Amino acid sequence: MIENVFINNKIRCSVCIATYNGEKHIYVQIKSILDQLSLNDEIIISDDYSTDSTIDIIKSFKDPRLKIFNNENKRGPVGNFENALSKACGSIIFLADQDDEWFSNKIETHLSLHQKHYDLVISDAIVTNEDGNVIFDSFFKERDSKPGILNTLIKNSYIGCCMSFNKKMLDYALPFPPYIHMHDWWLGLIGEIKGKTIFCDKKLMYYVRHNNNASPTLGKSGYSVLKRIKNRIQLFYGMLFILLK
Repeated sequence: MIENVFINNKIRCSVCIATYNGEKHIYVQIKSILDQLSLNDEIIISDDYSTDSTIDIIKSFKDPRLKIFNNENKRGPVGNFENALSKACGSIIFLADQDDEWFSNKIETHLSLHQKHYDLVISDAIVTNEDGNVIFDSFFKERDSKPGILNTLIKNSYIGCCMSFNKKMLDYALPFPPYIHMHDWWLGLIGEIKGKTIFCDKKLMYYVRHNNNASPTLGKSGYSVLKRIKNRIQLFYGMLFILLK
């Protein structure tokens, strides 16, 4: 079981963001996060060598809590998030996408649940398009999100941008196995088998969907049936390995 990381009810958070050519949305997202962080928290930016003004926009905040690193790992969201997670110093780690917007009570709500000894917290979201129009009022409802190892293997409910977790989970999660195709699915399974997880029904962010999203969540998978079966078999064997650690 993952040990609790709270000491005297004080905690430091790391918010990990993987960026790539996110100039259209990154300012709004970072501001929505910074406004609710304490002075002892941090935002870890791992950038996949953006060619637009993403990094200039991030630097314009002139906030020492923002720490920028180039992704020297495998290119793409999995390697980019792995790089960010490897730099995180906080006891509780949040994942964030570059193009969403967090509500002002998201961090407070998640931390209150971690204080009740949950190792992984996932909260609901309102799904919008990039113009701000609501597509789905509840991500959980549309995805039919459910806890449980079998449910998670069949269909991933652990969307990264809605998650936070105890840093001790990284002892099991990193380095990411080369066969996983989405980092949040892997982290969700680790939370299920090694920790205590909770699905929080509060909607705590706008989850923005557009044509350039790196993840096909809520959209049609681009993988063949054979590839989807292979992904699950690989995750199952990876899960067995973690169970033995």
